[in-house]
Amino acid sequence: MTRHETKSLLIKGGHLIDPSAKINAPMDLLLRDGRVAEIALPNKIRGGAEEKFDAKGLVVAPGFIDLHVHLREPGQSYKETITTGTEAAAAGGFTSVCTMPNTQPVVDTAEWVQWLRHAERGAVVNVFPIAAATRGSKGGTLTDFAALQRAGAVAVTDDGKPILDDDVMRMALRLGAELNFPVVQHAEDARATENCSMHAGPTSFRLGLRAMPASAESSIVDRDVSLAQQIPESRYHVAHLSTAEALKAVRRGKRAKARITCEVTPHHFTLIDENVGQYDTNFKMNPPLRSASDREAILVALADGTVDAIATDHAPHALHEKQVEFERAAFGITGLETALALAITKLHREHGVPLSRVVELFTSGPARVFDLNGRGSLVRGSFADVTIFDPKKRWTFEAAQSRSLSRNTPFDGWQLTGKVIATIVAGKIVYVA
Repeated sequence: MTRHETKSLLIKGGHLIDPSAKINAPMDLLLRDGRVAEIALPNKIRGGAEEKFDAKGLVVAPGFIDLHVHLREPGQSYKETITTGTEAAAAGGFTSVCTMPNTQPVVDTAEWVQWLRHAERGAVVNVFPIAAATRGSKGGTLTDFAALQRAGAVAVTDDGKPILDDDVMRMALRLGAELNFPVVQHAEDARATENCSMHAGPTSFRLGLRAMPASAESSIVDRDVSLAQQIPESRYHVAHLSTAEALKAVRRGKRAKARITCEVTPHHFTLIDENVGQYDTNFKMNPPLRSASDREAILVALADGTVDAIATDHAPHALHEKQVEFERAAFGITGLETALALAITKLHREHGVPLSRVVELFTSGPARVFDLNGRGSLVRGSFADVTIFDPKKRWTFEAAQSRSLSRNTPFDGWQLTGKVIATIVAGKIVYVA
């Protein structure tokens, strides 16, 4: 990991893609004192700089934002730490990450939110905590949303668990509406998925595994969208959406002008349940890999604007938590270092999604979801968070070389296209390939 300390940096010769500013053209970029100081046509920057970065042949984009990561602190630093997780984020082009609260203890107080944000944690990218929506994430009593928000939380969620009780979800949305605070739902009817380990379909039947019906996700999203439509100004976000039916509910809410957003993971637009093969636990995650028709619906929604963001759901686990029987293995995979390449390889190259749309899903899209103002764009005055990548670079992902402490990925050895070359946070280079 390299961090260059400099007060001004000129990025020359690159192709700037900034969807929020509707820029998709060769541009030079001057960063000074942690902000974007100037954008201009090639060789037209007026100000000088202490350092220059040659971006010839590369795409220069606003810093990527991941709305959904598990950094495992406090309490599970054997899987990941804030330092190692943010180093993996930087290597994946992410300048900001939003952390999930299902740690030990659960992040359900202002004190724990402040702890996550403290410089002693050693983060190399921006960390935006998402706090628990209910105490201990037990689905009952709401946490103190206002105190959590003041402490720096950008949203609330019981991720890892759903908010199942109708009244509790209604109260969460109402309180969120009063505070303009997003409520994020892990959409899973746990009553229908108890002791299940993969998607219900021919593959689960062949393997003899108890399986999760797609309706366990879509029924919760359908209920939540109906509640959100009844509560003006409520903000509802679906985490790691994975089914065609859940997408229908999101579309319904968006058509009704409700403040509803959703994210999709790279593994859900890349893989399907058949890829589990012979009980490979690196393909076990929650929500599980779905059917080919679900994946097709997700690909359409990514292209047509229904999906607001690509989020990794980076979920590191130690070897002993994955090298067990499939039904006993932990849910989740790492994802920070492969997200961009999977998006370029699968969405852009294989399915023709414009590169500008791919960039939007990593930048202005997620910035809008959680009101991360000053990020997700490179207009003058924005935070100097920049991702520079080569959209044509072919490379092989090797899990053994990952910056994460954990190696639980289904993409080890995959040949991919699209490589992060440099990551810049507050004007400082924190990663160079």
